[in-house]
Amino acid sequence: MKIKYERPVIKKMNAGIMDKFGMPSQYDPVKEIDGVEVKQLIHQYGSPLFVLSEKQIRRNYQSAVRSFSTRYPKVQFAWSYKTNYINAVCKIFHQEGSWAEVVSGFEYLKALNNGVPGHQIIFNGPDKKAEDLRLAITNQSLIHIDHFNELDLIIVICEELNQKAKIAIRVNMDTGIYPIWDRFGFNYENGQAWTAINKVVKASNLELIGLHCHIGTFMLSCSAYEIATQKLCKLAMRCKTELQNTIHYLDLGGGFPSKNNLKGALTGTDSIPTIEEFAETITSTLLSFGFDTNEMPLLILESGRALIDDAGYLIGSVIANKRLSDGRRATIVDFGINLLFTSNWYDHQISAAQEYSQYTEETVLFGPLCMNIDVVRYSINLPLLETGDQLVVHKVGAYNMTQWMQFINMRPAVVLIDTKSSPHLIRKPETLDYLELMEELPTYLNT
Repeated sequence: MKIKYERPVIKKMNAGIMDKFGMPSQYDPVKEIDGVEVKQLIHQYGSPLFVLSEKQIRRNYQSAVRSFSTRYPKVQFAWSYKTNYINAVCKIFHQEGSWAEVVSGFEYLKALNNGVPGHQIIFNGPDKKAEDLRLAITNQSLIHIDHFNELDLIIVICEELNQKAKIAIRVNMDTGIYPIWDRFGFNYENGQAWTAINKVVKASNLELIGLHCHIGTFMLSCSAYEIATQKLCKLAMRCKTELQNTIHYLDLGGGFPSKNNLKGALTGTDSIPTIEEFAETITSTLLSFGFDTNEMPLLILESGRALIDDAGYLIGSVIANKRLSDGRRATIVDFGINLLFTSNWYDHQISAAQEYSQYTEETVLFGPLCMNIDVVRYSINLPLLETGDQLVVHKVGAYNMTQWMQFINMRPAVVLIDTKSSPHLIRKPETLDYLELMEELPTYLNT
């Protein structure tokens, strides 16, 4: 077969930088995931393909629970559905003992359908519809109020149902991290949160049982959680002493980072705080605050990203190589930003799935979409890949399977590898029939 001509260029080749441990391991090929060969997965389920490791999900969850529960006597995790709401994933977390944390009506229904009791569902978010609130109130779910309009609506619904609602107030605050996440909830510093608390306590059909905050995402500061915990504790104590209302739980939200590489970050993943460090900060603040032993509040955590990011992989194939006008090497792959939404803020680790020479070259990695913005990585050292070779993108378990788009290309299959290294199809690849399922063609066009 005639080899396609590619004009010669002079380009520095990168064989990797030696450190005290030898050659860098990120260039090692990744031929299998949890004992299943990448090429076998591609052959069986197609390319591109999302792969999730059940073993890693369970390991992450158990480790996080252990970090907190060995330091504090009352701890409960609630799986963040928006992070990844594929039912198989949610079921794993619920099997491990996690409650559900949802932010929409359809997520609430998914949690019920996954067998989560109503009283173990936390309903967050600013857009709770009246019918969703009725269902949540009827099921005795924990409703975290985001704004006064929602508070007024719940009071009206409770009067209609002649039923009490279990309420927590979401609080935003200054924790030294800027910009402050003050879009959600009621502000601590200006007294808005206290006003909302008073309104809930005075309402005969509402029961204030919790306080909640979520101070940010991919948080790199443990001290911010110390401040947040202190302020929620003060609010809880004030509720007890001034309003004679005991707060049963404090929900510190999520925001714990995964071990991904943030774009533009000057520090490596080794500088990212561990779950152990966050646990030490939060629990020591709670224990030292001064609650009576029999009134220690339940600590609820809604961590998502840190529990599943490193359990997810996206595997795909090389479509073509080319040289850009400035001489840079460009590789086109069959997955783009429609599937890898987090490539907008992460420089994901990307590995080849087959043996290759020791040489690498700085490469621009493009997706397959007919859009100039479809860039997976603007600059990455990769081996000299050929058409049909496979790549593995690491730590993609959080948000990519909820924020993906069926733009130009349809969404691929998702496979779960169980703890015995057997793959299971947990979401089928989309088809044209699926894509057109909700369409209606007017009669006058159907000729």
